[in-house]
Parts: sequence; C-alpha cells; structure tokens
Amino acid sequence: MTVLNVFKTPSGMITGFRLKGHSGFGRSGKDIVCAAVSSCAYMTVNTITDVMQIDAKVLIDDGFMQLDVNRQDAKKAQDILKGFEKHIQSLANDYPKNIKVKFGGVRNA
Repeated sequence: MTVLNVFKTPSGMITGFRLKGHSGFGRSGKDIVCAAVSSCAYMTVNTITDVMQIDAKVLIDDGFMQLDVNRQDAKKAQDILKGFEKHIQSLANDYPKNIKVKFGGVRNA
C-alpha cells in the first residue's frame, strides 16, 4: 500500500508531503496505480523546484518520496500542492486498498 502523509501548518497550509510504499495493484513495471501516484508526485516536485524555482528539500528512494518546502515558499506553491493533494485523494477514493492519505501531519510549522 502507498501511504501519503500531507504536511500542514496548524493553519492548514500545505508545506510538503511524504509518499511511502508500493501500491500493490499490479506487478512491478505494470502497476497503473503506482504509475499514477508517481507521475503526480514527480510533476508536483518538478513544478515546484524547476518551474517555480523554489528551493525545496526533496528526498527520493525506491518506494519513497518526500518534499519539504519552507513556510514562505509554501505560500507560493499552495495551488500546486492543493492540486496534488486533491488528485491523490481522488486516486485513493478509486483505489482504497492501494492508497491511504493521511492529513494534518505538521512540518515546517
């Protein structure tokens, strides 16, 4: 199962996320759920770091991705972060056995 932790300040501003695990929907290389989650996460990270030129902490490993954005820059990135959250939540609704979303994790508070 893929677990997404969305990091938020006490006021609800998204400051990043952590994705962990493999969805288990299909075998490696053929898992459409994992591909959808990965594509969404990479697009979000690349938009924030490369397109918006925001200096963010990004950690990537097999079955793991974490993005941390400082509070000031997180304000600039709210639209893309909210879009990411909404997209992954939609996937989790469609594939509840493969994706779990946790809200309210506090980072960069």
